[in-house]
Amino acid sequence: MTLDRSDQPDRKPIPRATYRLQLNKDFGFDQAAALAPYLARLGISHVYCSPYLRARPGSTHGYDIVSHTELNPELGDTAAFERMVAAFRTNGLGQILDFVPNHMGVGGADNPWWLDVLEWGPDSQFAGWFDIDWESDRRYLLGKLLVPFLGDQYGAELQSGALRLRFDAEAGSLAVWAYETHKLPISPLHYERILGDRHPDLERIGDAFAHLSTWRPHIDRRAADLKLELAESVRCNPDLAVAIEAAVDRFNGEAGDLQSWSKLDALIRDQHWRAAHFRVAADDINYRRFFNINDLAGVRMELPQLFDHAHSLVFRLLEQGVLDGIRLDHVDGLLDPKGYFSRLREKAPRPFYLVVEKILASHENLRDDWDVEGTTGYEFTNLVTGLLNDPAGQENLTRLYADFTGERASFSDIVRDSKMRIMENEMASELNVLAREAARVARSNPRTADFTNNVLQRALKEIIAVFPVYRTYVDGCGAPTPADRRDIDWAMAQARRNGAALDPSVFDFLHQLLTCDLVAGPRSGFSRVEVVRVAMRAQQYSGPVMAKGLEDTAFYRYNRMLALNEVGGHPDQFSVSISAFHHANAQRAKRTPHAMLSTATHDTKRGEDTRARLAVLSEIPDDWAQHVALWSRMLRARNAGNADEVPPDRNDEYAFYQLLLGVWPARLSAGQLDPGEVDAFRQRIEGAMTKAMREAKVHTTWAAPNAAYEDAVLEFIGYALDTSRTNPFLESFSAFQQRVATLGALNSLIQVVLKLTAPGVPDIYQGTELWDFSMVDPDNRRAVDYDTRRTSLASLESGEGDLAELLENWRDGRLKLRLIAETLALRRREPELFVDGSYEALPATGPQADRLCAFMRAGEHSALVTAVALYPSRGHQAETWGDCNLALPSEAAPQRWTELFSGRELTLSQGSLLARDLFASLPVALLTPSASDSTRSGKALAAEPVIV
Repeated sequence: MTLDRSDQPDRKPIPRATYRLQLNKDFGFDQAAALAPYLARLGISHVYCSPYLRARPGSTHGYDIVSHTELNPELGDTAAFERMVAAFRTNGLGQILDFVPNHMGVGGADNPWWLDVLEWGPDSQFAGWFDIDWESDRRYLLGKLLVPFLGDQYGAELQSGALRLRFDAEAGSLAVWAYETHKLPISPLHYERILGDRHPDLERIGDAFAHLSTWRPHIDRRAADLKLELAESVRCNPDLAVAIEAAVDRFNGEAGDLQSWSKLDALIRDQHWRAAHFRVAADDINYRRFFNINDLAGVRMELPQLFDHAHSLVFRLLEQGVLDGIRLDHVDGLLDPKGYFSRLREKAPRPFYLVVEKILASHENLRDDWDVEGTTGYEFTNLVTGLLNDPAGQENLTRLYADFTGERASFSDIVRDSKMRIMENEMASELNVLAREAARVARSNPRTADFTNNVLQRALKEIIAVFPVYRTYVDGCGAPTPADRRDIDWAMAQARRNGAALDPSVFDFLHQLLTCDLVAGPRSGFSRVEVVRVAMRAQQYSGPVMAKGLEDTAFYRYNRMLALNEVGGHPDQFSVSISAFHHANAQRAKRTPHAMLSTATHDTKRGEDTRARLAVLSEIPDDWAQHVALWSRMLRARNAGNADEVPPDRNDEYAFYQLLLGVWPARLSAGQLDPGEVDAFRQRIEGAMTKAMREAKVHTTWAAPNAAYEDAVLEFIGYALDTSRTNPFLESFSAFQQRVATLGALNSLIQVVLKLTAPGVPDIYQGTELWDFSMVDPDNRRAVDYDTRRTSLASLESGEGDLAELLENWRDGRLKLRLIAETLALRRREPELFVDGSYEALPATGPQADRLCAFMRAGEHSALVTAVALYPSRGHQAETWGDCNLALPSEAAPQRWTELFSGRELTLSQGSLLARDLFASLPVALLTPSASDSTRSGKALAAEPVIV
């Protein structure tokens, strides 16, 4: 079967189910092609690829793109790409590409735009494509670009010889190289200083370089011609090659002798770049970054010329039918997301599926005026996790966390403090620039001229620290939306309270600035262009601060329940009621029915089955508390005589126990502990814990690691997982873990069935068709054993293992795989049901009704009932349910239903089904009308109202 969508120009393809692949140098186009038959058999309709445009060499993720118009050669050549496309088409698979519109990889020697900017400064034809502040209030950066890639102070690295001038004989160019990695081009206007006059040919060509300014506005073309001439002269004249190397060597000194590097230092001072220690970026960065990552620079995708250039290859792939859809990374980094989406739709050669990576606050909806199918599904990830958490456990787990760790600060206070820290350290420079631009606006009008940079910076910091969403979307084209005004009003009220020492009038001014009310009418006395510019820049700043403060700091400080500390999550909201779950699904069915549904991504901090397992703790909080106290006494006994408490602190210790429980491999859950496997697992845990400690920024950080604290924690972990001795901790932990793991596996089945049948397009992250007990990246980007998955699927296709056997042997993951394959097969048989089907919550009555979550999807000629039994510690067998029953929606419903996984037939009794019959085999049930009743499942059911 082949797919050729080029002849369907007016039809927007909606995926049935997607499968995310992380491509890298070890898993490229040919490896992806080899997976096509397996993915087709699994039931996937679209392969959802990580970015595969040219990235920095060695990139493990592809988000550091250096060229939007080329494929990444590390993944394979053009022929390999075409083989992948052909394999997908042959197996009926479409393709979705993860595209990065906000930033590019810089540093190194691979981004031609960036290198051109370093070479020519503000005169570079690409200078406007990056978000660079060429008029910094730091005098030493006027007209210069900060390059904060040095591992030590500039002087120390210069003295050590880490910075050296080099001549590229092939290109005829000169550059300073840092660590032989980062290329820092010398302006051609300064080539004469290097080439000198000791060789007549060098003197002649150096003189030509010195007079480049007479060639304006074509100075760069003339410089390119001179470089080619120099390169050709060197190739033809060996003496010249020797002379030019001698000229270069006169600028390079001796390692350890700073004075010998004075000529190079003087040359560097005159360039359009300023090399600096990486920590300088926090205070003096003058280009917009992706969050606080120095080697990812923001680009101005709002510029039409840049937009057209950056999308030329992607649009060609859309036109050819290679791509059916695009996933947009980090859309909150764009200056004007709505305008970008509109331009994307307008310029694209045909309709396509479009989803955006957007993290929504709990009270926030995706904008109705965004021309997108929906988000990439972080909100669904957290919706399901919240549903799995038993609300009855909240009080005891909260008390346990406070008593064990001593941590009693509210989550909102932790988030505010974390955001404050980010703005005072890693992203202080961006705040300074924002305040300076706000001050320029203020000084333009006598009524506000006395607001200083300092007072505006303090006030802005208070506002952004409590901002309730990642960003607003004020664009100056009209009044702020009610949602934007609500969030700005709320932040202002909180900031006034927290910043009571500041003059209240500064908040009045900033309120009008951020809403653009300053220029709402004529003759305001302010520049509309400047006001809108500052308001929109503030939005680009608040998002990264939220991301770094919330996701990458607070989530590692507030460890009450790690399952809730997930991208897009709200750790202070312990659980989601069944009615809230239905309401969210009904709203998605109404507003964004084709949004992506994910439970694991390359960015999730815990694997989908890790979270499902940890949710079990909400059902057994007292048992958990007893074990935590016991384990702590066991592991700290060896330091009992120490006057001071030895690391880890209690908060890190509590996180360790949860992490260990959540990610303990299924194959180790049977009680037999293979020392080699435990040791390999220990190394993974150590990596995740080290990252968690540094992200928390309490005892150690990435910028300034505290080796003593980190080593002590790693020693603690090693002692806990030591299999070379009798280990009471491991014995106790193993017994407890086996029980939780078994219950967690049932939670995982619930999670996967809900994802595959709720309104939306389900996405399966690579490898998670079997158990996903992974940790934060890079752990969740490990290589996937596809041979095992192919073999497992083949065994299921051949009929091996009934449900009881698969449940008993749950550790091999085949039960999860079977549920996925059979549900995806249903989606393939009934596409209309899942693309356009209605959604209706189904009520349960009787004992245990509070844990029976069910809904119906109904289409024109088909219907499906999904039912799950929450809180598996209470059991799902017949004796646990009494006369609890599930009511179906109307008399028009079919009387006989077939349960998909077991094949059992169930008959309605007075419009209801008994829970004991639903869950006779598993805590999940999917019901489709039996063959004789299938004709009764059409329009009558589809017309039923949505109940939430």
